[in-house]
Amino acid sequence: MGTLPVYPWRIAPDGLATRRQLRAAGLRPGGQDVVAQLERPRRRRGPLIAFLYRIELALPVRPMTEAKAAALAKANTARRTCPTCCQDAGYVIPASLGECVPCAYPEEQRAA
Repeated sequence: MGTLPVYPWRIAPDGLATRRQLRAAGLRPGGQDVVAQLERPRRRRGPLIAFLYRIELALPVRPMTEAKAAALAKANTARRTCPTCCQDAGYVIPASLGECVPCAYPEEQRAA
C-alpha cells in the first residue's frame, strides 16, 4: 500500500469525511480502508491527524438493540455507584478519587 494523500486541516475534497462526520450523518465506515488523512500542525508536538473515508461506501449505523441499551445502562449505573457506601452518587465517580466525594473527604463533610 502506498502513502495516503495528506490534506491541510479543514480542506478535504468533497466525498470524504472523518469518522465523526460520518457518525453525525448516521453513517459508519463499514470496514472500508482509509483513503486520505487530514493534518493540523501543532507547536512543539506532532500534528493532529484525522483519517478520511469515502462517504458513498459508508454504511448506516447499526440500531441500538434492547440488550445493548440494557448493558449500557448497567455500566453507567456502576460508574455512579460508590464502592465504599454503595450509594448512587448522582454523577460519574472520578477515577482519581475512586469513591464519591463525601466518602473521599469525610472531614470536610462534617465541617459543613
